[in-house]
Amino acid sequence: MAYKVFIPGRVQKQIDKLPRNVWLRVRSVIDQLEDNPRSNRAKKLSGLPDTWRIRAGDYRILYSIEDDKLIVLVIKIGHRREIYR
Repeated sequence: MAYKVFIPGRVQKQIDKLPRNVWLRVRSVIDQLEDNPRSNRAKKLSGLPDTWRIRAGDYRILYSIEDDKLIVLVIKIGHRREIYR
């Protein structure tokens, strides 16, 4: 079953500020989350409850998974040196 990826407005603003080449890479990774949000590329974060991380080059996408509703909620997108602050 495919998941629906939900991107809140504040996260969409982060995406809109990305350079085009980074945006394309991030978009590709987000599309992959629809099929398998727990792929072998994803890592569950220990410091944040129910939060996962996946890499898109030097950028990170933080998200949570709601299995009962088949929703992937994107929480934050940012450069790897800034994302965890």
